[in-house]
Amino acid sequence: MRERLLVLLCALARRRRRRRGAAMAGTGSGTGGGGGGGWDGPQRRAWLRHYYSQRQKRLMTLLIAHRRRTSCCFYPRAWPSLRSSDWWERVVLKEFGPQDWLEKFRMSKETFFYVCNQLRPGLAPHSAHFHPTLPLEKRVAVALWHLATNVGYQTLSPLFGVGPSTVQSCVREVSYAVVLLLKPLYLRLPSEKELENMVRIFRTRWGFPHCIGALDSLHIPIHPPLRLASDYCNGQGWHSILTQATVDGLGQFWDVSTAFPGSMENSAVLESSSLWVLAKEGRLCPNPPKHFMGKAQKYVLLGDATYPLQDWILKPYQEDENLTQRQLQFNYRLRRAHSVIENAFLRLKARWQILLKCDDCSLELLPTLVLACCILHNVCEAHDNPFNEEWLEGAEPTELPKPCQPAPAAMEDNGAEQVRELMCQYFESCGEG
Repeated sequence: MRERLLVLLCALARRRRRRRGAAMAGTGSGTGGGGGGGWDGPQRRAWLRHYYSQRQKRLMTLLIAHRRRTSCCFYPRAWPSLRSSDWWERVVLKEFGPQDWLEKFRMSKETFFYVCNQLRPGLAPHSAHFHPTLPLEKRVAVALWHLATNVGYQTLSPLFGVGPSTVQSCVREVSYAVVLLLKPLYLRLPSEKELENMVRIFRTRWGFPHCIGALDSLHIPIHPPLRLASDYCNGQGWHSILTQATVDGLGQFWDVSTAFPGSMENSAVLESSSLWVLAKEGRLCPNPPKHFMGKAQKYVLLGDATYPLQDWILKPYQEDENLTQRQLQFNYRLRRAHSVIENAFLRLKARWQILLKCDDCSLELLPTLVLACCILHNVCEAHDNPFNEEWLEGAEPTELPKPCQPAPAAMEDNGAEQVRELMCQYFESCGEG
């Protein structure tokens, strides 16, 4: 292309030179006869050389500039995109083994496609999009990979042959679809029959009667906006959002309230959550309540010292030298059963390591992202997907201890002490165990 353009320019220059020479020769002979008023030969040739030299420089400058502009636009992201598309379609879909699916997406291949089918109504392609929409399975894979490994958008984008903004869009859209379509199936208030089954599981598996769940909170480290930094600074001096959750005896979440500022105490979060409203409306137990130790008693949740004592929330006795043997036994039984939510949080963070530190996520997206992780945790647990113990290595950073503030005495329910006493009687009748 460059050579043809140069040949054309030279031909045009020679032709123009001949015409100008002929015209000047005719002018000189007509006006000065023997050359009195015209240019002489050397002057004319010097002027023409200077003129065409400058013209040639301008043409070459334009040619080089045109070539640079063309080269900048001539190499789109075709090769990386083709290679990554081939990697997804040929390697992941056809060559990944069970362990590869579990390691990269934290679920089996069968569960992955089950999730894709469930999300299909919420992730259907929109005809208004100018660019072709990525396949649904690829969008879900991008989002799950990011949630599982906490790899940044810039690092993940060349792997799938998409831009960082597309990775961000996939994470956002898939998280919203998970909450919209899977939350009614995997994270909802249990029915009365399901509550009875949860009581049976807690009694047989953890040795604690008349219990439907364990209650606790999780602090997720974040980078807060500068204007809100003080609100998100918790009692240990680091920034976090606070998530309150309740699990059943199998370690599956059935109530989650999230995105509270890290400076809030657990008791304040509880009072602001939907769980508090449900309990006050009597929707956490049958009406009338079932009998326990000969008395009609609400089902109970198990909490730690950061929660107020209620007739539906039990917490340990305050440790001191005045505790009786019955009270020590009650504390032991409660803490052992309460460990189910501690293990659930540990598995949640180990499986979805985005919760170890939310750097790339905005505060507006955080509630949806945390809920999506809890729902996907339930999906994996319900489908008996294996859990790799190696994931636990980075799931509990020792430099980020859990903030713990005791509940204020004003929130205590005086009548709840009778419930603890009934539990002490039950454990005393059962003996040590």
